[in-house]
Amino acid sequence: MTQKLADYKVLTFDCYGTMIDWESGIWDALQPLILENKREDMTRENTLRVFAKIETAQEISTPDMVYSDLLSHVHRDIAKEFEITSNEGLDRDFGLSVSHWPAFPDSADALRKLKRHFKLVILSNVHREGFAASNRKLGVEFDAIYTAQDIGSYKPNVANFDYMLDGLKSDLGIEQDKILHTAQSMHHDHVPATTVGLNKAWIDRQNLSNSDNWGATAIVDDRPDVNFTFSTLMEMAESV
Repeated sequence: MTQKLADYKVLTFDCYGTMIDWESGIWDALQPLILENKREDMTRENTLRVFAKIETAQEISTPDMVYSDLLSHVHRDIAKEFEITSNEGLDRDFGLSVSHWPAFPDSADALRKLKRHFKLVILSNVHREGFAASNRKLGVEFDAIYTAQDIGSYKPNVANFDYMLDGLKSDLGIEQDKILHTAQSMHHDHVPATTVGLNKAWIDRQNLSNSDNWGATAIVDDRPDVNFTFSTLMEMAESV
């Protein structure tokens, strides 16, 4: 395995969980539902775990659904799971919440550092409009952007990675051995990236190396090996 970051030309990124603090964004966007139902027992950890289960199932059952609509369905089903009451307005607002999800404090500075050395590419489960809103928080221009809306399926479907790899080869002339896939999520990214043979950098923002707090991502029982592990994106940028 290649073990120097400088050996790569392209960093392909997941966005949500890696650059954007989607867990805080999701939790904040669920507060109107929790307040409406006066559910003081709905903790962040438990609610995010339910979100992970429902979102994963929804992405499998409706792979061509635009992410904002998918989130609305997820919100409705979270309410059903906790046996509380939602409505169309609350479901819709949650579906549109992606634009309000905050960037991690280090993301913009780290991306600008990495941009000096690599082409930067996005492979995201969020729709084009949602990512455009997030991109305004990240402070760099990406060299290519591939979303689930473009592809018609959601990660961890390997079709998303095949689509990206085909695009990078045809549009930018980049071969796979010069690509390092960089992500937080084992479930969405590192498992399928391993399947297609990509080298990988794990941004372990959840500190899963030392805990079992999977948050808003589905649990992976057998974690694949990765080439690099960093606790933050800035740690990665400063190691180049």
